[in-house]
Amino acid sequence: MSTSFDGFDLGSFWEESDYAREHYQDEPPTEELVRAIERELGYRLPRAYVELAGHRNGGIPLKQNHRTDKPTTWDDDGIAITGIFSIGRQKRYSLCGPLGSRFWVDEWDYPPIGVYFANTPTAGHDMVALDYRECGQEGEPKVVHVAQGDEFEITVVAEDFASFIRGLKDDDEYEAGA
Repeated sequence: MSTSFDGFDLGSFWEESDYAREHYQDEPPTEELVRAIERELGYRLPRAYVELAGHRNGGIPLKQNHRTDKPTTWDDDGIAITGIFSIGRQKRYSLCGPLGSRFWVDEWDYPPIGVYFANTPTAGHDMVALDYRECGQEGEPKVVHVAQGDEFEITVVAEDFASFIRGLKDDDEYEAGA
């Protein structure tokens, strides 16, 4: 069976740390949990997100930088993330957890464009989201960077979630322009 990550090494994708296990990483989600989280969020999660969660449900990637086509508040041509939220409710950084997607909309006034799924080194002053504005609640969302400090400017990072994950670079690759 073909998956979104065929040929991609998920075995060396994640950082192993107590912090990641405590705040991000959860058990692989069941189909029932995925559907319940989707109902709670109001959006169908991308198949690639669910597949990634089946391998490891949330955590801190070893590669945390991604190029963009235009400047962001983070860099002239890219963004950085610090973690990817798990599909669940229990972990601090889970999609429906204490600092999950709704928190950023309800408490920080981020625009309700979809699902906020990755935080950044700015501690909430910019976030990464699945943007459903063009595709609707059931479609395949783009991945965007949303800059709170720049009047919530939205910058497209990747056309879909799988491309976002495949496009993450480590510091050396990013600095070398790879």
